Amino acid sequence: MDKPKKSALIQKDGVSISEITNKNSIENLKNKRKSEMDPNELVDSILNKDITALSRAITLIESKNPKHLKAANTILKGCLPHANKSVRIGITGIPGVGKSSFIETFGNHLTKLGKRVAVLAIDPSSSVSRGSILGDKTRMEDLVKNDNAYIRPSASGDSLGGVARKTRETITLCEAAGFNIIIIETVGVGQSETTVHSMVDFFLLLKLAGAGDELQGIKRGIIEMADLIAINKADGDNLKAAKLAKTEFTRALHLYPKKSSNWNPKVTVCSATENTGIDKIWSMVLDYVEITTKNAYFIKKRNEQNKYWLLQTIETQLKFYFFNQPKIKKELKNQLQLIENNKTTPFAAADYLLNL
Repeated sequence: MDKPKKSALIQKDGVSISEITNKNSIENLKNKRKSEMDPNELVDSILNKDITALSRAITLIESKNPKHLKAANTILKGCLPHANKSVRIGITGIPGVGKSSFIETFGNHLTKLGKRVAVLAIDPSSSVSRGSILGDKTRMEDLVKNDNAYIRPSASGDSLGGVARKTRETITLCEAAGFNIIIIETVGVGQSETTVHSMVDFFLLLKLAGAGDELQGIKRGIIEMADLIAINKADGDNLKAAKLAKTEFTRALHLYPKKSSNWNPKVTVCSATENTGIDKIWSMVLDYVEITTKNAYFIKKRNEQNKYWLLQTIETQLKFYFFNQPKIKKELKNQLQLIENNKTTPFAAADYLLNL
């Protein structure tokens, strides 16, 4: 008589959950998670250059949840005495100019010099879906693997010019974590350049040759803010056109009044893909810092930015508290409905809500 065949697919009784876990271990895990989010512990970890703690703290700073506001303020207060020890560089340029490629090459160059680099990349948010791609980490594949670099993509949200709502606070946290070069990348549209200019020491404008800007005098507001104009993608067949653009931009800069910093804005060419001209750009940044430190403009600009930061913070907090009052929330819906039914005007509705 044949023996019954044994199947390889035999189901055995597993180990019950009660045998491998218990209430105490679950409770310990919960307590551990709570302690990890303690603001004072986060501050200590940030000062010890813990990147995970830095990321968690920035998430708290960026949160719109009222419950996180107290913790965020505690973290900021703890980090502030350890901040202001960096060079802050704003980088802007039209989409397609190669900002991400340039920042990656520039960041790797700085880390080789022993610097610790934090990149705050601002991604535009959709006005329709409120979503944001946050793809800077995928565009900077080499830099994201660098132990001395930190990339934090943030959605611009509804803040002016597409600059993340809490970028200034994030700068403070990154400086406390020991990053001595802070790079802020703008979306390159609208008024974002103006807002970024209000929070950086050095403003770099990336340009392309043959983009039609050379002879226009060139988007006056942005050119006036720039401390350095770099013609990117100056390689191969583009090299000749890039050098010509450099000449035209240099001539245009002579038409602008002298800056109060006593720094004469420069124009140079570079190629992020071929890693040419990057060292020269860093040398110019150092020259700028040296000149403005000696004539005290560097610290004067920082103080002016802090005053601007104060006023903007007050404005943000007033707006936040106003719209989160239960009475305002309720009446706002009513006023919106009245506007839709043409029973009031936006100005009358606003006046009514403010008087509440």
